[in-house]
Amino acid sequence: MHPSKVKGFTLLELIMVIVITGILATMTTDIITFPVKSYLDLGRRTTLVDTAEIALRHMQRDIRRALPNSIRITGSGTVMEMLHTSDGGRYRSSQDSSKTPGSGLCDGNPGNDSLDLTVADTCFEVMGSLKSFNPQSTTGEYVVIYNLGSGSVSADAYAGANRALATDSTNANAIMFTALKFPYSSPQQRFFIVDTPVTYRCDVLTGRLLRYASYSIASSQPNPPGVDGQLQANKISDCHFSYSSGGASRSGLVTIEIVVTDSVGESVRLMHQIHVDNAP
Repeated sequence: MHPSKVKGFTLLELIMVIVITGILATMTTDIITFPVKSYLDLGRRTTLVDTAEIALRHMQRDIRRALPNSIRITGSGTVMEMLHTSDGGRYRSSQDSSKTPGSGLCDGNPGNDSLDLTVADTCFEVMGSLKSFNPQSTTGEYVVIYNLGSGSVSADAYAGANRALATDSTNANAIMFTALKFPYSSPQQRFFIVDTPVTYRCDVLTGRLLRYASYSIASSQPNPPGVDGQLQANKISDCHFSYSSGGASRSGLVTIEIVVTDSVGESVRLMHQIHVDNAP
């Protein structure tokens, strides 16, 4: 009889299997974890970009609806204020000779339907139609004509020399307001209806971008206004506002830079430039 053969493997073979298995496990782990990590990184960056872009779109909407020459920036570029317009149009600048006595919109006298810049007037006829403002139901809204901004004391809507409180009119085609002698006429006979100031403020210490509205217009820019701010974006690590009025060209430019940073240190910087028409 032949002795039975012993079946098994040597210690060297066992070590080789362990080493090869370890190498394969390491390679498999890298193959699996790298795409997962890339996906998570992409998702984190997308969240940061979305946070900043939503805030930038909200700011763009308000800036484009701002009263011409009303944007002002303080707080070393972290606070931006503007006067928000709800509507606007053209006022009658001369008498309508086709109207008969008693058919005037302001007080029955057609000659008083035009804006009189030589006296403290209280009413004028709207040329055309309004989109959202209802002259027969005014609530804390103002009429502004030819706003030139802080560079002109007599034509700065914040100071009030060219801003009159709107009052309820008996006719939808007539704008009525508290008596005011407007200092200048508009070259295009334009008027604007302002409903509220709007302020955007970056608070880097708390990482928040806040929007303030529904507060009183003041000649000096409040920082921040005495109202609760609405959160527009969080995770703000840096931001800066700048504004160029455009000078004689009347084509202003607002530049906004925002940096958002998440809890793991991932940062995204977005810059947005918004053109504004400052023709009053």
